[in-house]
Amino acid sequence: MTTVEPVADTRTRLLATALRLFSEHGVEGTSLQMIADELGVTKAAVYYHFKTKAEITEAVAEPGIRELDELVVEAAKHRRHGARVDHLLDGFVDLVVRHRVLVALFSSDPGIDAALAKSAHGVEGFKQALISIVAGGPELDVTARVTAIVAFTGIAMAGGAPDLAEVDDETLRQELIGVGRRLLGRPRRRVC
Repeated sequence: MTTVEPVADTRTRLLATALRLFSEHGVEGTSLQMIADELGVTKAAVYYHFKTKAEITEAVAEPGIRELDELVVEAAKHRRHGARVDHLLDGFVDLVVRHRVLVALFSSDPGIDAALAKSAHGVEGFKQALISIVAGGPELDVTARVTAIVAFTGIAMAGGAPDLAEVDDETLRQELIGVGRRLLGRPRRRVC
């Protein structure tokens, strides 16, 4: 007697496989047939879940984008500027560490940009939201904008860097938080 694999499990495996192949070959260098072959299914089985590679790319990126969107909204709710920055920095670092492979794609593969562009905020919207929270409002001076861009872009690039792939998540998290706090002029946290 054979068992039928639930659709959600197949979809989850498909997305994990696509992410791995995207990280190895790039979005453009990965075909639907490669994904099907790696999963051990037919290309028709892939089409059952997604009609195009663009749909797969968007679905692969969606969890990270959704979390970033939620993080920006939650950080903006804090009354004090320092609390907003701390919440945003901690959450952003957590997101980067949790989605290291996806972040590496965002940093290096133009094929993934389309997924972010279709999100609620789009690339520019996310960037402006991050900068506005860090700089303290919509009236941003050049120094505040540069600082915010360097901090968050640097955190994302370092978090997804192949050179740091062997660093365990907690160590990477602590290092990124420390660098981010220094760049953003946040006081050191007391260790209890």
